[in-house]
Amino acid sequence: MTTPTRAFQPIGEGGSACGSQWRRGLVWREAAARDGGRGREELAGSARYFSAGRSRKRKSPFGSQAELQEAALKLLDHHQNLGDLLLEVGDSAKPGVKDGAQHQGVSPESFIVSVLQEQASKLGVPTATLAAKNAVAKVEWICQDSASPSRAPLLSSEQRKRLSCLLQTVKDLLANNMFCRSLFCQEMWKMKEPPVLEAVWHLHSGDIVGLAELLERSPAGPAAVEWLCSSLCDLCEQVGDIPCGDTELARRILSDFAIVFLQHGFEQASELGRKVESKKVACICSAVLQRMLAWVLDAVGKEKQEDVSMVQAVRFWLNVFNVSLYGSVAHPDSLRQFFRHTLTEVLTYNPVLKVSDAIQMQKEWSFTRTSPLLTALYRKLLVAFSVKESICQLQQVLETHEVNWQHILSCVSTLVVCQAEAEQLFKDLLSHLLLKAFGNYDMENMITALLIARQAALEGPAVFMPYSEWFKSSFGNAGGHHGSCKKSLVFLFEFLSELVPFEAAPYLKVHIMYPPFVPTKHRSLLLEYITLAKTRLADLKVAIEDMGLYEDLSATDEAVQPQAQALRDVEKALQIFENTRKIPTSVIEASIFRRPYYTSWFLPALLRPRVLPKTPDGCMAFIESLKRADKIPSNLYSTYLQACHAMKEKVLQGDSKEEPSHSKEPFEQLKAELAELRTLVVDQAQWEDVAAQAAVVSDRLRRALGDSSQENEAAPLDSPVPVAVPAPRLAPCHQRVVDLLLTSFCQTLLAASSFNPPDRQGPCLSLVVKMMCGHRNLLPALLGRLCQLLYHQGPSLGAAHILGLAAFVIHLSECRALIPGVEANFGVSQPVPGKALSVSEFWSSLLVCRTEESFAFCLRFCTAAAAYLMCKFSSCSREDFCALTPPGLIKKLQFLVPRLSLEARGVLCEEATTALSWSSLSSLNYRRASLCLWRQAGFQELLKEETFQLSFREWLLMELEVCPDKDILSASERQDFHYWAIYQRYLPAPSAAGGCDGDLEKACGVIINALLDSSQRLDQGGCGQSKMSVSPEILCRLQELVLELRYRPKLLPGCSAAQRHFLLEILQGRLRGSQQGSALGEQLWRQQELLGHRRILVGLPASTLISTCWKGNRTVLDCDSFFCFVNSELKNVSSRGYALSYDITAHFFRGLLNASLECEDAAEGVNEALATCQTKCPVVLLSAALWWPRLEPVLCSQWERLFGAPLAEELDRLRGWHGSSTRFLCSGAVFPVSEPPWLSAAFLHGAILQQSPRGRGREALQRLGTDTEQLLVALLFFSLLDLISARIAPKEGVDFQTSLEWSLEILQCLEKRSTSWPLLFHSAERDPGEGRVLRSAASHRHTRLLPLAFYSLIPCFQRELLQREPTFLSVALQMYIQLLQLFVEGEVLPQSDQHPTEHDPLQLISAARQFLLEAIPQCPAQSFGNMQPLLSTCEELDPELRATLLQFSQPAVAMELEEELELF
Repeated sequence: MTTPTRAFQPIGEGGSACGSQWRRGLVWREAAARDGGRGREELAGSARYFSAGRSRKRKSPFGSQAELQEAALKLLDHHQNLGDLLLEVGDSAKPGVKDGAQHQGVSPESFIVSVLQEQASKLGVPTATLAAKNAVAKVEWICQDSASPSRAPLLSSEQRKRLSCLLQTVKDLLANNMFCRSLFCQEMWKMKEPPVLEAVWHLHSGDIVGLAELLERSPAGPAAVEWLCSSLCDLCEQVGDIPCGDTELARRILSDFAIVFLQHGFEQASELGRKVESKKVACICSAVLQRMLAWVLDAVGKEKQEDVSMVQAVRFWLNVFNVSLYGSVAHPDSLRQFFRHTLTEVLTYNPVLKVSDAIQMQKEWSFTRTSPLLTALYRKLLVAFSVKESICQLQQVLETHEVNWQHILSCVSTLVVCQAEAEQLFKDLLSHLLLKAFGNYDMENMITALLIARQAALEGPAVFMPYSEWFKSSFGNAGGHHGSCKKSLVFLFEFLSELVPFEAAPYLKVHIMYPPFVPTKHRSLLLEYITLAKTRLADLKVAIEDMGLYEDLSATDEAVQPQAQALRDVEKALQIFENTRKIPTSVIEASIFRRPYYTSWFLPALLRPRVLPKTPDGCMAFIESLKRADKIPSNLYSTYLQACHAMKEKVLQGDSKEEPSHSKEPFEQLKAELAELRTLVVDQAQWEDVAAQAAVVSDRLRRALGDSSQENEAAPLDSPVPVAVPAPRLAPCHQRVVDLLLTSFCQTLLAASSFNPPDRQGPCLSLVVKMMCGHRNLLPALLGRLCQLLYHQGPSLGAAHILGLAAFVIHLSECRALIPGVEANFGVSQPVPGKALSVSEFWSSLLVCRTEESFAFCLRFCTAAAAYLMCKFSSCSREDFCALTPPGLIKKLQFLVPRLSLEARGVLCEEATTALSWSSLSSLNYRRASLCLWRQAGFQELLKEETFQLSFREWLLMELEVCPDKDILSASERQDFHYWAIYQRYLPAPSAAGGCDGDLEKACGVIINALLDSSQRLDQGGCGQSKMSVSPEILCRLQELVLELRYRPKLLPGCSAAQRHFLLEILQGRLRGSQQGSALGEQLWRQQELLGHRRILVGLPASTLISTCWKGNRTVLDCDSFFCFVNSELKNVSSRGYALSYDITAHFFRGLLNASLECEDAAEGVNEALATCQTKCPVVLLSAALWWPRLEPVLCSQWERLFGAPLAEELDRLRGWHGSSTRFLCSGAVFPVSEPPWLSAAFLHGAILQQSPRGRGREALQRLGTDTEQLLVALLFFSLLDLISARIAPKEGVDFQTSLEWSLEILQCLEKRSTSWPLLFHSAERDPGEGRVLRSAASHRHTRLLPLAFYSLIPCFQRELLQREPTFLSVALQMYIQLLQLFVEGEVLPQSDQHPTEHDPLQLISAARQFLLEAIPQCPAQSFGNMQPLLSTCEELDPELRATLLQFSQPAVAMELEEELELF
């Protein structure tokens, strides 16, 4: 509406006429009441008529301008309404409204001012007062809404338009000092109905009357509080039902008023005024905030019953606690005071719960179970403080107020979940509380500490240590607070005892299984408490005896039923058994010490009937192992087999029913929450919500895994996680969950990377992986799945999988503190279980480079992982970055990049011009990407750190894993790479950098150790290469280095010392340093190791076995080192017992001839060496005798080639002995016996073995001369060792029955000659003659098994032998005792493969025993001399035999006793 000013234009200068005319009828309310709307319409019509904005003139009904003016004045006088005039004037003042008055120079403002002045003068009141009263009346009229029975907090669009007009007029009046604010505020409070909240906001935001000023004039503070609170609640509740534009308006209203509440309710001391009104405003603002907080907390308590709209309303009010809302408009101290006060009010609100209630209910107050409204409130409030300040505030409230335990403990959960630093600060707080508790014997501090520890532990080990660990660390050792004196102990147990009636079963189990440390003299205190706790457990119907073998004592949910726990125990025990092939110790202990649980729960869970597989699986193997160990009763085992058979028949008959499928709901919930987590991670504005969402995901994950709270594997949290690398075993449900987690991680990473590089993605992914690692029972499946993906399926993974998994393992390494060691079992080829690996070492070990495909995969994976690492943690300090970096990753790249890129083998001249971009990895060629990474200055700086340097040995072990025929490099490329690595990189490099300091001996030692370690390591699965083979290419490099060593300076004449035989020192040093645990493990390892030694020695130049030294003025051959190595070690891997294998024998003799070139007289040097060999190492000559037919042509040819002279005398003697033996057997010539007779016998034995029919041998025995007794004894010894060899190495071509028959024939021949032979079976120390030489040549195993050979000769033991040989009984008893000891010690007594029942060890022992029992009565008295030591041994092994000995040896024993008495 335009303002009717045009008619007053002619009188404009004076203005009094206008004023006098207006004074005629000024009662604006009466005019409006009398004429109602008609007056307004006429006024509007006249105004439109007087409007100046017309383009054409109308014909006037008045005769003159004076008549027109008179008519207008009459009209206004009769229909004047000042309130409407205020609206119309304001409306005309809007921009874009053009009227005649403005054209004529008269403004609406001057018009309304003049009108107000006239009316005020007439009424006798101030103009400003009149304006204020009329404005209030109009506000009241605008706020009235006849369409709505209750007052709404927001105006309608029409009301908003009217109010805008009014406020514009009021602003004009204010500009002219024609409006009284204070009176306006007073009049506002006199309105019949309180104003609409939006109207007040418009007054506030339009700078007409601020909310504080309005509140200051309120006659009653409580009424103002009531009005504000009800209006604010209505506003919040209406938010969900209004358009978006109004929602934004409501947000602005709330924000502006919240600022007022904060500014006046929490003024600083310097800002506080002296006026009472200011204090009133502060009280009202504080009261409003207090009432609204109570409204929120009441809604929190009823959240489960409230509808969605109420929750939405409370969430809208929580925007008041956004720190960003206040910006710079509020003093920082005021803001902190407001938030601190609010937090205190929350923590102390309605403190009706007792401590006993908190103990019983706190598991319901974990982060995921707490009301989302309350956690949202906590998270908003805690933003204003550091974590330390938050915990200090929490501590202060606990010390000074009566608290709401639910709010306190849910706040603790929120802090530990959302703040990574909270864990250590809470640990410090708990220590402080315990210190105060024991210092003052204060129960309040004790219960506070206990509740906080339990609450934090509820959130899982990813954010806080389990309660069991905290209880152990606090009270489980003598250094705890309770250990200072008896009074402290009494205090602790009184406290724990008072808790017992309210305790849940899991916590009682913790206290019983991990009791506080108590000195022995105060043990009764502990026993009393345990009795009380067990009584409480009995009341809860939970028996400590029914506790699972692998039950997690940190669990806080209700106790798992024994049936369910037993099933978990069986699954865990099976997992351990399949990895170790041994019955778990916990199962064995339970079968002895926890018999009720074992028999009542564990065995029934294990022996659940099922259809048994055709090929026994791990479960069947475990059951059979328990059965063999007598851990399963026979009747129970039979019942199990019958039930399995019945179930099989039922299935065959088609009666089986499908098992009900498990609910997919937990899995789908987990999937949905992971999707929600992904949206938060991608949006940087929502990162603050990631920690809370991760806690929700953790809760859904726990449900999807099907466990209670923490069904991790057992007991201690540091127990290693077993992973069977060749065939990881995953339960289908666990694999499904793990695949979902890994897929979600990869998708989240790629989605986040599409917006930001890793260094700008925040800590979100770290939180997610940390959450996963907190689920201990997930780790076996997670690591097993990683093993499947990286070790078995790596080359088939796509680029997205590689990028995602590469980042995932980096975050796994970041969370290494949460992951225990990994027991990686690499299969049967692993000789002994290795030490537990860290998680970084574990996944690095899965990246094996053997084939072309695996090389490509490893390069891509390692490049992606290193690029992510360097980008993600680029802002870390050098020390922190090095701690985060997995050494295995960097070392793997040092192996891969130079091997596959020639450019990486040179010296870097300049830094890379462009850094490797994480986002480009998916499209970039991986060789180029790895080279780009290699050239970066940051990566090169990393390589200078000693921790990350790839040593020569590590490089060799990686290279030895490569399958040459499937290598990514050709043979020539591989040779070039080897030459570069050895001669350019490692040989000249300092030892600090993993090199050899230019020392050839050191390089040779590293290569030898690496070759042997590699042969002891994993099977080269699928490469067609035996696990015990030696890499020919690396061996060639070793040969080259050894040959180079021959060109070092030689010793000067006159120096008696021999050159150090460093190769044999290296080999012997490895044997001395072995620690393989069990005796059998040590034996097997040693045998395997020596086979490797032999292969390496044979692969090196033959002359390396022999060194030279000066003796006087001539050079002599020194074989002592080799002889010592043969006598102590090498002979023990010979399957023949008395001879080395052909390869090492031939190698020694060829080396002997080659080394003799350095002597002045080669023949003399060889003769001296072989003469020494007879006394120092007879096994070498015995080996020559066995292999001479193959050895002779080699040596004769070599001698002819080297010297062209007659064969050396000692070699010629060996040739002569072989010829004599052959002629003796073939032509019937006389066999010339020469010294030493054992060597002649060895050649004769070798010749006899080569003769197919043994008839010639029998005939030859009869032709031997009368002076050949020693030769026959030696023949018997060799044949007996062959007898043993036939058992332990049947593939060597020696037949047991043939050897037995031949041994019996030799023994018969000796018996006919009445030759003494039992001395062969005496120890070498007791026989200084030929027997000692023969025994010293035999391997240790053959010597231990001599009792087996001895009692195989029983058919030839005649009565005459007993009478003739007084020592025979003593030897027979010794052999019998040794045979029993072998059996008792678990020695595997060899049997025939073809006839297992024939010559059975037990039958042999029985036969030996029977022989002794029959022979003892027939032995002469002198046979029982010196029996006392044997009697004591027999008493332990065979008491009956001892009794027999005592019965028939009484005179001899008495004689021994008399001799002993005479000594005194």
